[in-house]
Amino acid sequence: MKTKLLSFSLAAGLALTSGISAAADRITGHHFATRSEAMAPNAMAATSQPLATQVALDIMQQGGNAIDAAIAANAVLGLVEPTGNGIGGDLFAIIWDAESEQLYGLNASGRSPQSLTLEYFKQNGYSSIPPRGVLPLSVPGTVDGWFELHEKFGQLPMAKVLAPAIEYARQGFPVTEVIAYYFERNAEVLQEQPGFAEVFMKDGQPPQKGERFTNPDLANTLETIAEQGRDVFYKGDIAKTISDFVAEHDGFLSYDDLAEHSSTWVEPVATNYRGYDLWELPPNTQGIAAQQILNILENFDLASMGFDSAEYIHHFVEAKKLAFEDRAKYYADPAFSKAPVEGLLDKGYAKERAQLINPNKAANAVETGNPPTEGDTIYLTTADQAGNMVSLIQSNYRGMGSGVTPTDLGFVLQNRGELFALEEGHANVFAPGKRPFHTIIPAFVTKDGKPVMSYGVMGGATQPQMHAQILINMIDFGMNLQEAGDAPRILHSGSSQPTGEQMTDGGVLSLENGFSAKTRRELIKMGHTLQEAVGPYGGYQAIWKNHEEDVYYGASESRKDGHAAGF
Repeated sequence: MKTKLLSFSLAAGLALTSGISAAADRITGHHFATRSEAMAPNAMAATSQPLATQVALDIMQQGGNAIDAAIAANAVLGLVEPTGNGIGGDLFAIIWDAESEQLYGLNASGRSPQSLTLEYFKQNGYSSIPPRGVLPLSVPGTVDGWFELHEKFGQLPMAKVLAPAIEYARQGFPVTEVIAYYFERNAEVLQEQPGFAEVFMKDGQPPQKGERFTNPDLANTLETIAEQGRDVFYKGDIAKTISDFVAEHDGFLSYDDLAEHSSTWVEPVATNYRGYDLWELPPNTQGIAAQQILNILENFDLASMGFDSAEYIHHFVEAKKLAFEDRAKYYADPAFSKAPVEGLLDKGYAKERAQLINPNKAANAVETGNPPTEGDTIYLTTADQAGNMVSLIQSNYRGMGSGVTPTDLGFVLQNRGELFALEEGHANVFAPGKRPFHTIIPAFVTKDGKPVMSYGVMGGATQPQMHAQILINMIDFGMNLQEAGDAPRILHSGSSQPTGEQMTDGGVLSLENGFSAKTRRELIKMGHTLQEAVGPYGGYQAIWKNHEEDVYYGASESRKDGHAAGF
């Protein structure tokens, strides 16, 4: 349903349901909170799957640090939640190193095939890169990302770090309800892709809820990586298997593409929002969009507007439109087109953009700004007793990626190449050996130079919107770490895209249950198009460091299988 008219039946339904978002009554906190924050004195892990959280804690109890724990949890998630991530995808991370008291950023995203050209797409009549099959493939960056993180910060041997994932892959794990749902959705569109059904389907069916699913091929692959290191994936037998399989199906990703891959250590960038510094990674990710949204909204008194108000939601959506217009034009691989990051995050520029917001009317289209030139997915976070903290996000894109599953390896290859534009002159236009625009973004918050929060929210273009909302919920509306994630979310879609599509009709606004019928009605009067949506609101994990008491707080996603725990 997409309409600017709120029918009587919808209004009645909203009146009955909009104030209800939790099935149980709690004696403390907001009515929408699902649980208390997890708290622990020594270490904390928050992932989207309880088995992965437990593995992270086990690794730290065995003498590993937060970095070892993050790699171990990521490896387990690639097995138990292949509907969102895996070693065929890319990885980004922000690490607080307690010893140096510094933040480090890692861009472990892969590049496009050297033998594939923009001319190929033009000659074959493509107006966009297809989402499945061999054409959207780019080099998987995750394994190299693990080894970069491990070499710089790790403590335990990689064989020990990957051992839990290998064991679960061999002995099997029970598929949860949420993952069974996403398995079914992915299988509907990917079952004909090369190799997919052989690994992820049995007798024509994807894994069902409660089924004990094993992946011996992935166990063998991880064991080989643990024993022989990252080069076996990029220059050894695994690289040859990937290359031969792709070539057999008329693709372009080659052995040379894999062999030449490397990750990049990058400087995280910050913006201050009401006394807190939000750190994101620069393009080719979309992280600075969250910072642009907050810079614009800092010009308004959101606290006085109130959380469940049309005024707040309207200003948030209009700020998002302005930030995403810049995202569509400027965000790309900096090796090919350098985005004016400092200018995009300039407070004066944000003030200029804020003045474009009409407080009473939704914009159907907005212009890209002229910043000054100077001056499904998984997210997990871990923290250890020494004070190290890791914010890590990893993804295939579109759930299970391209669907292409090389023989005997047990994982799908990502389809990030779909996010390239095919418009000549565009910053994100396809080129050989180029990193595509990336949606996945980790986040980190410091205050007065101290680490206070590692967090992220998975889910495509949802992510920067939710990065901003989490901080607004805490700083402007006084919510705690868990409440900030449980609070009903605002999601705007339809902005101009880095692939070339333009916003012309204002897009659509989706609101979770918990916002009142009155607020929805007022937004429609302002010209917003409201649309009911199922499942696009993302998945949240967070860790907060309470320096006064020297303890960690953890929060996790109630919409999925999220689990935060510590010791």
